[in-house]
Amino acid sequence: MKIFSFLFDLIGFGIGIPIGLLLGFFIFIYSEPDDVKDPIIKPLNEIDTGSLIDLLHEIPPWVKHPDYERIDWFNKALYDMWPYLDKAICGIIRSTAKPIFAEYIGQYQIKSIEFETLTLGSLPPTVYGMRVHESNENELVFEPAIRWAGNPHITVVLKLLSFRITAQLVDVQIFAAPRIILRPLVPSFPCFANITATLIDKPHVDFGLKIQGGDVMAIPGLYQFVQEFIRRQVASLYLWPQTLEIPILDGSLSGAIKKPVGILHVKVVRALKLLKMDIIGSSDPYVKIKLSGERLPSKKTTIKMRNLNPEWNENFKLTVKDPQSQVLQFHLYDWEQIGTHDFLGMQIVPLKVLAPLEKKELTLDLVKNTNPYDPQNKKGRGQLVVELTYNPFIDDNAKYSGPLDANLAGENIGRSRKASIDFSFLSSLEAAGLLSVTVQGAEGVGGKNHTNPNPYCLVSFGSETKITKMLRKTQRPSWNEEFQFVLEEASLKDKIHIEVKSKRRFGFRRYESLGYIEINFSDVVHNGRIRGKYNLINSKNGVLHIEIQWNST
Repeated sequence: MKIFSFLFDLIGFGIGIPIGLLLGFFIFIYSEPDDVKDPIIKPLNEIDTGSLIDLLHEIPPWVKHPDYERIDWFNKALYDMWPYLDKAICGIIRSTAKPIFAEYIGQYQIKSIEFETLTLGSLPPTVYGMRVHESNENELVFEPAIRWAGNPHITVVLKLLSFRITAQLVDVQIFAAPRIILRPLVPSFPCFANITATLIDKPHVDFGLKIQGGDVMAIPGLYQFVQEFIRRQVASLYLWPQTLEIPILDGSLSGAIKKPVGILHVKVVRALKLLKMDIIGSSDPYVKIKLSGERLPSKKTTIKMRNLNPEWNENFKLTVKDPQSQVLQFHLYDWEQIGTHDFLGMQIVPLKVLAPLEKKELTLDLVKNTNPYDPQNKKGRGQLVVELTYNPFIDDNAKYSGPLDANLAGENIGRSRKASIDFSFLSSLEAAGLLSVTVQGAEGVGGKNHTNPNPYCLVSFGSETKITKMLRKTQRPSWNEEFQFVLEEASLKDKIHIEVKSKRRFGFRRYESLGYIEINFSDVVHNGRIRGKYNLINSKNGVLHIEIQWNST
């Protein structure tokens, strides 16, 4: 009997604890606090100095800064247009989220994900001031101070097994001060080719989140954690010098979309007197390298274990699109086997300080952030020694002009290289260069087993392979993706291999090749640029649209 009594006690304990925790959670979520008091309202002349200082961030910037201007007319126009902007923005959100939701349907027993309600509410954002910067460049720079205390009603319904789970976003507040750059200015409507946006400071984001009707943001500690997490993530993506690039005009219309103009050679030499982050032992540092305005993954050095004065002597190559505005970023981290890696320090180098073809060695003092007024930047974090060399691409006019030898002196120097250069005697390139492959789209792709395919492309050159995104159920995919291969030395005998494949989520023969093409690298170097339609090998009717360009330094 003692055994049965023990088993019943154990079962009761195992069932009672989860039920008690669940009931306690819902009682906490749905209970109304009874200690909330009405705020005390005082005139400004009765408020102490400390409280006035706390209110300074609430004062419109045009009151504090004379270079900010009031734009009440813009807010009035925005208020009148908001019902239509609300529907237009919500339509974009629905169309953007639909393929993202579709990727999760069928996984983890998820039957459907959809918006039950989607509206941004009746309150539009308010622009509290606008500052316009004067620039000698071909661009327009302005900084609006935006605040939005909205009443959106956004509800997402998740059907999981036989359960219906609702998540509702309410009471959103966003305070941000972005810098918006319209560049370059062109003689085609709307008169600028790109929009570049970046944040000057971390944004303030506040919102309520209800799951099954209960406000989960009322859980102690969760509200502060979520708010700080969102601020860090947004700052890591868009805080200066990180930028968001939005193309407006096609390159053929604007004639000014940024293309690679050179290669930046970066040598991470060593670091000196780094911080000791581990309680026991030293630090395990490594460096992440990235150019602003690029969405490519950061380059990384190797990890130097237990070393505060590591020496790397590692070389990297980065493609440069705008040497006048791009910034080279160095971030040092202490590697951790478990958890997040500790931040050691960072520094930036504007590319405009580099003279073309000139090697420059720099010793950079590491700081916590780019804010020069942050007192934490006065703390010594060590130094980073790097060598930088910017090699611009040879201008087409320089490459093609002038006779190549004495026998060509009397001939027309303006003719194409194909008629004047013989590449048959070359086996390798002596100069570095950039191979750009743009996969535009395809027609009539299909296989024996994948008649309604999910096509994607593999672009291979040398030891590198790039992959396009996969498009679902189409025989006329349109990718318009550009891939870049930075080459220090390459053989002209190599071939560029591009293969179209299809992938299914389940079943046999998940992968199938829909055809491929191979292009001689020497032909691309010979012509400088190749663009056209190519019939896919091992395909009945498939045609691939590509553009390939070679730029040498």
